[in-house]
Amino acid sequence: MKYYLIAGEASGDLHASHLMQSLKDRDREAQFRFFGGDLMAAVGGTRVRHYRELAYMGIVSVALHLRTILRNMRMCKRDIVRWHPDVVILVDYPGFNLNIAQYVKAHTDIPVYYYISPKIWAWKEYRIKNIRRDVAELFSILPFEIPFFEQKHHYPIHYVGNPTADEVARFRQDYHESWEEFARRHQLDHRPVIALLAGSRLQEIRKNLSAMIAAARQFDGYQMVLAGAPGVDSGFYRQFLHGTGVTLVDNDTYPLLAHASAALVTSGTATLETALFDVPQVVCYNTILPKLVSFLRKHILKVKYVSLVNLIADREVVKELVADSFTEAHIRKELALILPGGPLRTLMLDGYADVHRRLGKLGAPDHAAALMIKLLRQEGR
Repeated sequence: MKYYLIAGEASGDLHASHLMQSLKDRDREAQFRFFGGDLMAAVGGTRVRHYRELAYMGIVSVALHLRTILRNMRMCKRDIVRWHPDVVILVDYPGFNLNIAQYVKAHTDIPVYYYISPKIWAWKEYRIKNIRRDVAELFSILPFEIPFFEQKHHYPIHYVGNPTADEVARFRQDYHESWEEFARRHQLDHRPVIALLAGSRLQEIRKNLSAMIAAARQFDGYQMVLAGAPGVDSGFYRQFLHGTGVTLVDNDTYPLLAHASAALVTSGTATLETALFDVPQVVCYNTILPKLVSFLRKHILKVKYVSLVNLIADREVVKELVADSFTEAHIRKELALILPGGPLRTLMLDGYADVHRRLGKLGAPDHAAALMIKLLRQEGR
């Protein structure tokens, strides 16, 4: 069968590449055409556009590049119609992908499958109308999305497991580097590590990193190690690191988490990755106008938590310091509670075990691929 995939950022490229490999393993005739990145290209097929040509974030950036975004949308639509795949598979990135879904539904007979569903449970819940109208099958990777879509909105979905859990489990099984080898490779000393994961976007790093460093450096028995984000030049970090004693490691986040004693983490997928490595953490997310954001969070936003860990557990497993609760003093206090010997460390690790259980069995891309092929063959594709 012919599969057309669209992933608009690095995480989508990773998850889509594993899905493509699973589809390829089950369908010897699989042909791929896609918007994506280097990982998808390594599986095979034809890349039409790299996700770097799509990934504009924030109102200002989108406005400045609106002409390019619209041109890519038009080109994508024409390319889908011309190639006429058996299915279009969208991977997250809803601003772009839901527009493509609407066009494909209105102008072709090609089914649209959505892998890694848009997070409309957090904001823009009105998009359920577009999803219900334009998306034939939705494949979820978060267990709490089942009641949201199926009970609240009466829209049936497929929970296939979580690919991040697969990726972490695969890494932990294959990784055998000792602490001494890791420390020698990154010129670290003998002290245990507090890992700093300050986000993947420049604005997040600017808002979060300095306070995270200031809080963590109060613990003399530990050394701070910062995980450099993919796509962020190491030179950008220098303005924050000079004179702090923080060691920067690039493209080594999983090995860092494998050896860390605790972590300060900006909200996002990194919170789940940290939990899956059983590293106690404090979630830190600074914002512009913190008092306004706190008000909106209490009265406007649809969810109680910002971290995937707490959303999956449906309770506070990790402490979230967001907006007006984000202060150096609060970070220092919460970090002390979860370092070895801290009174909340074991309780948090017990909460992580619950998160593991709720995520279910491993093999998300395999489960999704098998189900996609089954559904397509039932439709006569």
